[in-house]
Amino acid sequence: MTSGYGASYGASTAGGETSRLFAYNGGFLTQRRLRRILKLAGFDLRLGLPGADDLVAVWGNSPTAHRGLRIAEKREAGILRVEDAFVRSMLPGRAGEPPIGLHLDRSGVHFDATTPSDLEQMLTSAPLDDTALMNRARDAIDRMRRAHISKYSGFDTTLSPPAPGYVLVVDQTRGDASVTASNADMATFLEMLVFAQEEHPGARIIIKTHPETQSGFREGYYSEANTSNRVNLLSDPISPWTLLEGAVGVYTVSSQLGFEAILAGHKPRVFGQPFYAGWGLTHDENPVPSRERKLTRNQLFAAAMLLYPVWYDPFRDQLCDFETVLDIVEAQSSAWRQDHNGWVASGIRMWKRKPMQKIFGAQKRVIFSDDPARSHATDRAQMIWAGKSAPNQSNITRVEDGFLRSRGLGAELVPPLSLVCDDLGIYYDPKQPSRLEHLIKERSTLSDLRRQRAARLVHSLTNNKLSKYNLGGTVPHVPQGHRILVPGQVEDDASIRTGTGQVRTNLGLLRAARAAHPDAVIVYKPHPDVEAGLRIGTVDATGLTDVVATQADPMSLLDQIDEVWTMTSLIGFEALLRGVNVTTLGAPFYAGWGLTNDLGDIPNRRVARPDLMGLVYATLIDYPRYFDPLTGKICPVEIAVDRLASGRIPHPGFGNRGLSKIQGLFATYARLWR
Repeated sequence: MTSGYGASYGASTAGGETSRLFAYNGGFLTQRRLRRILKLAGFDLRLGLPGADDLVAVWGNSPTAHRGLRIAEKREAGILRVEDAFVRSMLPGRAGEPPIGLHLDRSGVHFDATTPSDLEQMLTSAPLDDTALMNRARDAIDRMRRAHISKYSGFDTTLSPPAPGYVLVVDQTRGDASVTASNADMATFLEMLVFAQEEHPGARIIIKTHPETQSGFREGYYSEANTSNRVNLLSDPISPWTLLEGAVGVYTVSSQLGFEAILAGHKPRVFGQPFYAGWGLTHDENPVPSRERKLTRNQLFAAAMLLYPVWYDPFRDQLCDFETVLDIVEAQSSAWRQDHNGWVASGIRMWKRKPMQKIFGAQKRVIFSDDPARSHATDRAQMIWAGKSAPNQSNITRVEDGFLRSRGLGAELVPPLSLVCDDLGIYYDPKQPSRLEHLIKERSTLSDLRRQRAARLVHSLTNNKLSKYNLGGTVPHVPQGHRILVPGQVEDDASIRTGTGQVRTNLGLLRAARAAHPDAVIVYKPHPDVEAGLRIGTVDATGLTDVVATQADPMSLLDQIDEVWTMTSLIGFEALLRGVNVTTLGAPFYAGWGLTNDLGDIPNRRVARPDLMGLVYATLIDYPRYFDPLTGKICPVEIAVDRLASGRIPHPGFGNRGLSKIQGLFATYARLWR
């Protein structure tokens, strides 16, 4: 998949050639992300005067645009109009966040219908009938809706919207270039409000203020003076998708919310001339005569979001497709919404606090306190390390290591690349529902593109032999026969305490496997924490095993194995990814969905039947939070996999390693630091 940039300008970058680009707006020089995207897109940003073969960069129709336009005209140079893409960041640019995409337009600017832009020309004449392209558009719209992604995605999805049945009138910032380009002004907005009331007699009118207005950056066209007993201002940071769901009509001049209204199934009333007007998807008060083509919403979306923008991957520092941007924004918006009110965290050991601060404290610093009174005397969300929480605690988020954790053991105080946050329970405790169970149920059906993403992830994990700790190790010789891997576990681990029944020790597991398969080749793999002397679970496997795979690489072992027998080990899940049969004697999160042979007591509520890719999507994409140690940002799973595969991960300092060795001397007291 390629971005529209690749189709439009790929020749210049593919051949290593660049276009000289001159700018006369300070933002082009001071904004690092802007300069980087332009460079990757094949533009050499310079100061000075252009020649006839050069381009002049102009930011939309900004107040400084006249400088570049005047010089371009005088020097007979071309013009490159630059604008933020329709998905930009968590917060408005004035809050300091860089964009994740740009519009680079040689013809005009998308919101000014007087000069057809590259986007308008694409909407007018491009075929937009490719099946794969339409499938991408349909899937991306669904992802944006489900993840509540908009131009600025920093809003609280838990806020309740007004009761359904209202008419939504969209405010914009005063003097916005798209308003001016539509020849609209205060009178237009007042007229629009009148139309909304007259065309929907008796209905409530909700005026949605612009995010920059609610943040105090710029004034809007509406104020309290425009309210009445049936007209209300709404400035709460509610998701546009939530608002659109309850609306019976949408009125706008030129706001991007009108575009999103189309994607949500509305036919908005439009009083300006935005890029999305005139294609049969809007009721237009001021039609654009040149726009006669009728488009579907998928065609409109494909042009505006998949083909037209230049998208940027800040983790790989390269241009990318829109799906990659969605991966990034989904991960970061989910974390932002959980974190923006701040956390009070309890049950967090001292060595964990620094990485926890990095992963959860980007919006507000995490307060670490084990004092219940302090935890409840705040509006912050409550977080607790899962193993420290009591079963009856509610309204609290439990945190635990993720399934792709690190290169090194948590018991050796290696900081994690992933953590899971569960507001219902925790994945390893089957006695109560967990958020992961809900996600697995939701992924019983997957779109083709989501299935492809999960399959690519599985391929990357298996090809790079990645696991939870990625310790490497030896590859022992395993005799021929029906080979069964029995992974040992830490016997006081929370998953053993909560997720097992009659068989709850490594010795009991080995006896069960041998009794069921007296002639099999049984390979016992001790848990790495136990091998390192950091946790309890040592077992004498004499007479029960054919191979004791000490210091072995479990992922290489799985390549030689026909079956895995386990209580609740994550190796069972990792075996499923590699097509290995798995028998469970406990109730791990991956059991009970029809993918394993289950001998333990499985909760009756696990009745959904996802396929393996559905289980993978829920477990490795939806559920965990991933942290990139190189950029210090929340990232999608693919970036964590890249870092683990490349080994580009900072190692813990001497202090952490020394402390872990001291703790190893007191392994039976591991509860004191875990």
